[in-house]
Amino acid sequence: MAQFYFSQTSVTQEFNAPLSLFELHQQIREELELAFPDSYWVVAEISQVTPDRRKGHCYLNLVDKGDNPRGAIQAQARATIWSSRFQMLGRYFEEKTGQPLKAGLKILFQAQVRFHELYGLSLDIINIDANYTIGDLARQRQETLKRLEAEGLLTANKELEMPLVPQRLAIVSSATAAGYQDFVHQLENNSYGYTFDTRLFPATVQGNEAPVSITKAMDLIARYSHLFDAIVIIRGGGSQTDLGCFDDYKVAAAIGNSPLPVITGIGHERDESIADLVAHTRQKTPTAVANYLIDKAHSFESEMEGLFDSIYMFASQQIRLTADKLERQSLKISNLTNGFLQENREQLEHFSKSLLLKPKSFLENQKHQLLNSERLLQAYTKDLLHLRGKELSDLTVCVEGIGQRWLHMKEQDLNKLVHCIETEAKDKHKRSQLSFVKCSDRLQYSAQKKLSSDSHRLDMLEMRIQANDPEKLLLRGYTLTLINGKIIKYMGQVKEGDVIETRLQDGKVHSLVVNKDENE
Repeated sequence: MAQFYFSQTSVTQEFNAPLSLFELHQQIREELELAFPDSYWVVAEISQVTPDRRKGHCYLNLVDKGDNPRGAIQAQARATIWSSRFQMLGRYFEEKTGQPLKAGLKILFQAQVRFHELYGLSLDIINIDANYTIGDLARQRQETLKRLEAEGLLTANKELEMPLVPQRLAIVSSATAAGYQDFVHQLENNSYGYTFDTRLFPATVQGNEAPVSITKAMDLIARYSHLFDAIVIIRGGGSQTDLGCFDDYKVAAAIGNSPLPVITGIGHERDESIADLVAHTRQKTPTAVANYLIDKAHSFESEMEGLFDSIYMFASQQIRLTADKLERQSLKISNLTNGFLQENREQLEHFSKSLLLKPKSFLENQKHQLLNSERLLQAYTKDLLHLRGKELSDLTVCVEGIGQRWLHMKEQDLNKLVHCIETEAKDKHKRSQLSFVKCSDRLQYSAQKKLSSDSHRLDMLEMRIQANDPEKLLLRGYTLTLINGKIIKYMGQVKEGDVIETRLQDGKVHSLVVNKDENE
């Protein structure tokens, strides 16, 4: 611990001979030079940096906050880096740490204690250990990453789903930043003619005020998140040493809490910033972000064109299969109908023949029975007449009358029976004919209805195919560019000196390819 040693003259100074302030300061300077003759290595935090552009000096305000969690200042001092050393130390520090001396950095420096009668106590910095600051920055970065991970913010934005074609973009950048102008120009002049709706939320993207400015812009976007697809944070241009704000916890937390996926294009080639790590997608430059968005739109368009071709081929194949299936079904129905009609026709003919044969057989059987009855009756009558000739002689007239009446009654019964059989046979024949006609009509109606339905479906499919006919697309104002009869989709299909054909609604235009402009 440094101790102050005062000369004997100062201790024995007589009270009645007061010193002037200059004399007192002069004695203090002399005593400090004796007490602190060497240089000392000191750790402190820079609270303010004031470079003297005219003379080349650099003035710093240094503070020591100790381990106080509230950040209360325990000590402070002024320090100076004279121009002869500042040119060397400033350049060395910036090359080693990637950023200049600025407020908020902790530095390990070698200094000499100086006391000036007019300006008081100060430290003359003669050397700075940049490795200490690098370690402190790395520690702060690691602590920030651990805090973000503990709060679930390190991967929160990456877990959001990026729209297939993000076109409504909220941009966080400075309106005067060259990177912002490059980004907008690249989007508006893309070779595919895609349109993007961009809205700038102005923010400071470098310096000590940047974290608060970016956070405010992110909070404002979050309130209107339903109007946008994604957030783009771009910087571009400027010094690589002004990127410290993108390692700030507030900026990273704002990205992690964002309801929209965030794309960064800060414009540097060094290690990723914490903002890059937390963001959904990281690109190196604003132009790269624009190309990324354009490529996503082009990839989606190419995928849709591929799907259209697949659907067209599938529809054509289905139409062919349906036509073949319809033809087979039609032939099958026709064969089934003819077979069914033939089978029912044969059954009807067989049934008709059986109905015609049964009455005849029945009548012949009845006649046969009647003849047998007559023969039996005659034989019985003869026998009875022979046996009882005499008894029956008187009854001959009566028996003949009875026989005639009996025969007449039998004959009437037989006629009635024949009439009933013929009537029943005719009724069954008519009912069978009606049933056959109904079945035939029903089959013909069902077949016609099925054919009509399938024909209507074919007409609808043909109308859809015709609606997507390239010739009709030309009537809507589209054009087709072909080479050797094939549609041009990629720049690689065309080379200088080729003759390409552009089809319009009312004709064709042939052009000679002079040069090609491909996207970077």
